[in-house]
Amino acid sequence: MSEPIGPTQQFYTRWARLYDLVAVQTPGIGSIRTAAVDLLDPQPGDTVVEMGCGSGANLSLLRDRVGPEGRVIGVDVSPGVLSVARKRVDRNGWTNVHIVRSDATQPPVDSADVDCLFASLVVAMFDAPAGVVDDWAELVGPGGRLGLMDLARSSHPRARVLNGLFRRFVTYANPRSVRQSTAPLSTLDRRVAAAHKRLHERCSDAQSETRALGFARLSAGTVD
Repeated sequence: MSEPIGPTQQFYTRWARLYDLVAVQTPGIGSIRTAAVDLLDPQPGDTVVEMGCGSGANLSLLRDRVGPEGRVIGVDVSPGVLSVARKRVDRNGWTNVHIVRSDATQPPVDSADVDCLFASLVVAMFDAPAGVVDDWAELVGPGGRLGLMDLARSSHPRARVLNGLFRRFVTYANPRSVRQSTAPLSTLDRRVAAAHKRLHERCSDAQSETRALGFARLSAGTVD
């Protein structure tokens, strides 16, 4: 018998193929993903865990960086997007890319085997994102690399007019629990800021960048 899934997992399972299309073909998204992986800077032979891998849009970028001697482990809790990710892996014949269904806060990965951890568009889903970043930092341990890529409202003067469109995106591209929130954008902004701040607190060499007129936030560093 298959494991029951909750409303959030049902939402992402139902729209898995559409999300994959958006993740791969949205103009400019490829360059943002590439910049995030460049900032993470995984090395050949590394084992990289991607929390919330979704349909696997980042897997090829991570695999290219670790090479055939490295490993990429994609973790997500929603079976629908994982099905798309597994098909991507099978289609490309990636024998060193593995897909695992699990909660990003409780990954079934031995900390001794992880060199880098990457999370893309994930931290805003958690009520206490700073604590989740702490857990991820503990997983990779001192000397391990930690990277985040997220979207939030922009304060860039040229982008303010686009915040209204971004509001619609956040409203309709998320489960009902987010859509019914009294202040979904404020919650998103607060959670993203808290997660990236905690990464800087855990990594003395942390670096951050913004892309797409400030809507995309990228951070990465080496855990102390």
